Amino acid sequence: MDEPTSPPSVHEWYASPRAVFSGGNDVQLLRKGAELFPQMMSAIKGARHEIWIATYIFNDDTGSLALMDALVAASRRGVRVRVVVDGFGSIFSMSALQQRLDVEGVAFAVFRPMQGWRSWLQPGLLRRLHQKLCVVDGDVAFVGGINIIDDRYDLRHGWHDIPRLDFAVRVRGPIVARVEQTVRAVWTRAWFGHDWREEMAALARNPHPVQTARQLLRNLRISRKQRAADEASPDADVLEPTQVAFVVRDNLRQRRSIERGYIAAIRSARHTIDMVSPYFYPGRGFRRALRRAAQRGVRVRLLMQGRWDYRFAAMAARALYEELLGRGIQIHEYVPAFLHAKVAVIDGEWATVGSSNIDPISLLLNLEANVIIRDPAFAAALSAELNDAFAASRPVEPADATGWLVQFRRALVSRVARLYMRLAGASERYRG
Repeated sequence: MDEPTSPPSVHEWYASPRAVFSGGNDVQLLRKGAELFPQMMSAIKGARHEIWIATYIFNDDTGSLALMDALVAASRRGVRVRVVVDGFGSIFSMSALQQRLDVEGVAFAVFRPMQGWRSWLQPGLLRRLHQKLCVVDGDVAFVGGINIIDDRYDLRHGWHDIPRLDFAVRVRGPIVARVEQTVRAVWTRAWFGHDWREEMAALARNPHPVQTARQLLRNLRISRKQRAADEASPDADVLEPTQVAFVVRDNLRQRRSIERGYIAAIRSARHTIDMVSPYFYPGRGFRRALRRAAQRGVRVRLLMQGRWDYRFAAMAARALYEELLGRGIQIHEYVPAFLHAKVAVIDGEWATVGSSNIDPISLLLNLEANVIIRDPAFAAALSAELNDAFAASRPVEPADATGWLVQFRRALVSRVARLYMRLAGASERYRG
């Protein structure tokens, strides 16, 4: 595993190709949207300066609309609110989002918007914003796999009685600055074309653009001074010394950080590996690390979907069952409800929670974000949740993963995965 280092600056962590840990963080595990959304709502209602949100899906169900209203209320009382959603993930609620947020002064941006059939011809169409991030006042951040959508509602399959299994974390401490830097960057990236046209029009109308720029800088300095004063308040909470790393996957400098973080932890595992991913089709290096861990006596358990939302995703995961089961790796399929969690616990001390699946789309294309936590108490809390999930799941037997059909599926999936990566313009080749 990567060794802790002295706290880096807000920008230095991004320059490292591996997970960079910092202490002095407080991390709280949040189970499903039922725990996440009330915490987010409380932070938004207490916001004094700014709110940043990035999400794949921002739905228009009752709970999501309530969160929209809280953002609008914050904007009306002078809080700077910035929201970015994915153009594909939020396509069905886009009209409601634009009507409610744009009109009310929230700076609402769309990452790779889907505007007619020409959108499908864009080279980067398949590279989506899959992060789920929220930062309030630079003080508290929320990171995980939970979209802004009701736990019991699925965009493809409608309403269900049992909520999907999913997790997020609430974090405070030095790590928040890195989350904020990331969500700012993705919002700016999505907003830039629209913003650039507006700025050019404003400069054409304004006879004193230099004065306008100076005023913007003055406002920024005032905002920073106020935040510093708030952080120096004697009422500030004392943070626990939890070691946390924030790792992202983008198409710039951080292309493999999440994957490297997983593989490094797997290679160092001594006792147990519990891994949960709805979409599972890692490359050779990742699978080799899992096989070697099992061979040296580590108990390796994988939890995957038992209720599949995409048939091809099910075929991809099951194409690997024979290889994995044959090396002593346990596989379970979660059947009580849809599985959406992307988490892992290793040796009861290393854990990760985030948006990244373990498949080529997440590891080589999408914008993703995970936190890695080194803390036995946090790992124990997440392990307890995973033990319950494994107990409620269906174990896969070796007899279920053999035969000529399995080999045919594997060859087909591998070929389709390579073609998909090529069409998406992936900078690194998928090695299945």
